[in-house]
Amino acid sequence: MPITPANGQTAGDPAVSTPGGAAEPIMLELVDEDGTTIGTAEKLAAHQPPGQLHRAFSVFLFDEKGRLLLQRRALGKYHSPGVWSNTCCGHPYPGEAPFAAAARRTAEELGLAPSLLAEAGTVRYNHPDPASGLVEQEYNHLFVGLVRAEPAPDPEEIGEIAFVTPEELAERHAEAPFSAWFMTVLDAARPAVRELTGRSAGW
Repeated sequence: MPITPANGQTAGDPAVSTPGGAAEPIMLELVDEDGTTIGTAEKLAAHQPPGQLHRAFSVFLFDEKGRLLLQRRALGKYHSPGVWSNTCCGHPYPGEAPFAAAARRTAEELGLAPSLLAEAGTVRYNHPDPASGLVEQEYNHLFVGLVRAEPAPDPEEIGEIAFVTPEELAERHAEAPFSAWFMTVLDAARPAVRELTGRSAGW
């Protein structure tokens, strides 16, 4: 039975407290190399070395000027805190469609609904996080879209946001820490990004 958002779970916490005070673990959907569901695992356990391959999603939203919306992950996140990353990323609940999960988490983290959200393929990767020792073994569903509303970030999830051009992203990436998976998912999404923004945007 799918875990629903009514459980109060967030992508930033390995477990949450239920009304009765008991900790309820967040469950992820395990997949094979073809992306077929093969079971579930608790979130933190799935990220312990060497990692278990699980379903994830990454969202890239752009404004009308073709600038990418970045977020800096909140310092309270247990995984990759304080680093810059793409607009939104996370894990579908078991049984939840990746598109629905991407829209849900965008609303939860940024307080907005994209004016357009489209599938942009998938990418499979294995990225250890040197700071935490956790491992991202993910089958990642990619989404690109447009945003016209003003973001209202949840401070428990996001420490800072920025809209950047390709040139500004290159400068920021050279100077500031980014998530281990950022360039992998961006490179995989580039064909869809260029179709969305136009090649003149430079992506």
